[in-house]
Amino acid sequence: MPEEVLFKSESDQSREEIAAYLRKVADNLDSGNAISLKAGSESVTLNPPARPTFEVKAEREGPAGNMTELSVEFELEWDENADGETSGSGQLEIE
Repeated sequence: MPEEVLFKSESDQSREEIAAYLRKVADNLDSGNAISLKAGSESVTLNPPARPTFEVKAEREGPAGNMTELSVEFELEWDENADGETSGSGQLEIE
């Protein structure tokens, strides 16, 4: 499926700085507010529905035989034209 990148930011951050960004997103989700992202002259505001799809993925990447880069990705996904009703693959636990 084709993809249009609306916003992208990537930089080294401390764990505390990352936690602050995630807390702000969590606070906005809790209160039903839109999520606004801004870096330099780029910005986008998104308003997730009440029940978006929440995807969590842990990956190991790199060239064959040297896959040493680890990542964890958190993604909210929804259809702009849908009512937000989705089904999941099971109950997520984060410890």
